[in-house]
Amino acid sequence: MGVIGFLSIRSFCPPMNHCSIYTLFPTMKNYLLHFFFLASALLSLCGCDNLKYAELYEITDEFVEELHTDVESYGLLGGVDDTEYTDDGVFRVLPMGRLINVKIEHEATDEEYEALRAALESHYADDERVTEVYRCRAGTIMIDCRH
Repeated sequence: MGVIGFLSIRSFCPPMNHCSIYTLFPTMKNYLLHFFFLASALLSLCGCDNLKYAELYEITDEFVEELHTDVESYGLLGGVDDTEYTDDGVFRVLPMGRLINVKIEHEATDEEYEALRAALESHYADDERVTEVYRCRAGTIMIDCRH
């Protein structure tokens, strides 16, 4: 068997007595369908955090921008009047001084807060307006916009 025999259709077919081009295409079609299904599932899993926290990012981005342009500080007591909630009521965002406090409004586990911290840290990783994203002793997340 030479190079031509090695690259023939018969080398791709399952072991049968008769193999034709018609048995090759359904098998390739199945492989392609499985590949695209797995690829789309993987992409959707990678993008879950972005969808889960999309509205929260909009709110925190707005506060970060205001602290960079319009507002020097929200004061020692914080911007209680400026407190915002996501539409689903899951997150509360409260600016105080040059910090932005993010709280999960239901009884949350450490894992939920760590996932939130990691997501916000990743979101602001390349933003020079944000000094640090950390978890404070109370368990909530702080976005530090101090210079």
